[in-house]
Amino acid sequence: MIGRPVRRKEDDRLLRGAGCYADDVNLPGQAYACMVRSPRAHARIKSISTNIPGVIAVLTGKDAAADGLNPIPTRPVTVNPHEVALKNRDGSPFFIPPYPALPMDEARFVGEAVAMVVAETVMAAKDGADAVEVDYEVLPMQSTILVDADVGDAAAAKDAFSRAAHVVRLETTINRVTGVPLELRCALGAHENGRYTVYAPSGGVQRFRADLAAALGVPESAVRFVARDVGGSYGVRNYLCPEIALVAWAAKRLGRPVKWRADRQECFLTDDHARDLSVQAELALDAAGNFLAFRSANSSNVGAHALSYIPLTKGVGVSTSVYRFPSAALQARAVRSNTMATSPYRAAGRPEVTYVIERLIDLAARRHGFDRVKLREQNLIRSFPHKNTQGLVYDSGDYAATQARALELSEWNDFHKRKSEARSRGRLRGIGMGNYIELNTGNPRERAQVAVRKDGKVDVVLGTISSGQGHETSFAQLVAEWLGVRIEQVNLLAGDTDVASVGGGTHSGRSMRMGAVVMDAACRQVIEKGRLSAAERLEAAAMDIEFSNSAFRVKGTDRTIGLFELAPLVGSDEKTDPVPSYPFGCAVCEVEIDPETGAVEIVRYTSVDDVGRAVNPLILHGQTHGGIVAGVGQALWERIVYNADGQLESASFMDYALPRADQFPFFTTDLSEVPASTHPLGMRGGGEGGTTPALATVANAICDALDIEHIELPATPERVWCKIKARG
Repeated sequence: MIGRPVRRKEDDRLLRGAGCYADDVNLPGQAYACMVRSPRAHARIKSISTNIPGVIAVLTGKDAAADGLNPIPTRPVTVNPHEVALKNRDGSPFFIPPYPALPMDEARFVGEAVAMVVAETVMAAKDGADAVEVDYEVLPMQSTILVDADVGDAAAAKDAFSRAAHVVRLETTINRVTGVPLELRCALGAHENGRYTVYAPSGGVQRFRADLAAALGVPESAVRFVARDVGGSYGVRNYLCPEIALVAWAAKRLGRPVKWRADRQECFLTDDHARDLSVQAELALDAAGNFLAFRSANSSNVGAHALSYIPLTKGVGVSTSVYRFPSAALQARAVRSNTMATSPYRAAGRPEVTYVIERLIDLAARRHGFDRVKLREQNLIRSFPHKNTQGLVYDSGDYAATQARALELSEWNDFHKRKSEARSRGRLRGIGMGNYIELNTGNPRERAQVAVRKDGKVDVVLGTISSGQGHETSFAQLVAEWLGVRIEQVNLLAGDTDVASVGGGTHSGRSMRMGAVVMDAACRQVIEKGRLSAAERLEAAAMDIEFSNSAFRVKGTDRTIGLFELAPLVGSDEKTDPVPSYPFGCAVCEVEIDPETGAVEIVRYTSVDDVGRAVNPLILHGQTHGGIVAGVGQALWERIVYNADGQLESASFMDYALPRADQFPFFTTDLSEVPASTHPLGMRGGGEGGTTPALATVANAICDALDIEHIELPATPERVWCKIKARG
């Protein structure tokens, strides 16, 4: 069962419209909320009109403060002994600004909610919000350094650069994007008998319960958080948004349930943004092309509220990627600005730094006469475990094999033929490659309960949650194999804190990696309890009972009893494991460019990704396909744009271009399975690898096609056309 490409069993339910998303939930007597949002990027709130006819209430930051509503909890820094620990160079603690659900004093980005209108209908709430008048005093735009840290050995790197035969430099900015999940943000809050219940899409209901309880000033036991089906995440569902706290607070204050749903423009304004990293980097090589040192200065625009420094931290940690470096020195800065906050987004921090190192390698090959494939190959890490210059320990891998396999599948050596054929059609064709490594950590705590029922079903309660990754199938495959039952007999129960009270949610490739371990232990408990019960029922010694194919048998006889005949049987396990995993791989991209318009077409894309151990290859290939599209989308089209006044100029699909299926060829993907030595089942994270190398491979392919050194992303037709004209 494990390792088989099983079709997703949840798809039948979802494709028939039988899913249950947050907006599908309604409660008797509910009212509807609409947010009054700031049109200013930075302004003092002088007054808000609250006497609006036709509404139930207009609630402001002063009301929230009077009722004791606390700021939204933020945990921008994670404490994990296996990650790089950033520390300000002057010894000062990181500054973490408060994040009020409704600010009393200032609006700090365009779209920030400054008041909430509640009415009997959605339209009445919207009309009421339009009628609210806010007196603003415009303030200057702000930019504050929140983190200023050094990592690595600056002295050793300086010495290496002084001895280098070749040095290449790159200064670039990785464009800001947002997740644009299919399901719009939505929240329904209720309060009854001293307990809050909230329905909202979430990447981790246990964390949302804890953060909501902290915001409301109540114990976690007073909060139930529910997320049934979740229509996409990419990371933007992993932090409690102010509106969730507001509907819960309003429900208690008004004595009735309150529901809010964003429209798409609100989501562009206030869904978490991502990336937005400015980098100055340089690579030192000796005359033979061996890497001597790496230096970079990374500045992350974290927006108005410091939700997370994780992309900055993780990016710094794997900046040297899969290559051997004797030394490295890195600077890490987080900068506050009057924009929407950024947070971890698919492969947080790694696509940016992978883009930088892979672009530097191509620049070194171009400028100093090296073959770009061989230059990578000779500098790959070969022995494990390997501690990189930032202190991270890669447990195992075979980076040369994934590179070789990607080159083979992409028919790299025959590219010159395809380039010549494209030239005959008046097209410019280019090829690019990129190796990558991932850093999967995430919440280290996970719990599973496996219950065998008399009706022939197995219930699995797990603390993680799916946002489209196929958990109902892949987790069922594991339990089905371990217990010898059919996949259809396994039910996954998740997404409700009253059912799954402990867990870490879905992020950083942790769901299968963490969930499999505790499910395995819980299944072992079920089997052992069944063995003891079977021994009693079959009148045999427990040591003489063997288990296979969902039945217990007395060894050497035909005396058996089925697993479900011994029900109920329950096993559970909880573990805390902070050890990360390091998935890796290689991607190759081919593009064709129309020199008349600058339009870029992806004509071939190959990806080889190591996941340690593949439970369901079909799902993993699908996740890789989605990851490729996410990365290519950022490389070619997607960009969040603010003007000098902090106004968002890309707040609709008219201005924010998403990739479409007809813009891509069929992908060639392959899985590598080098077991992770630090995981009991050999697993690494899966699903983010398609995104991580995509920025680099697309940029490298475009530069190859145009015969230029560099192009900024996204490589829009206008930018490409300008490069063509400048080249002459």
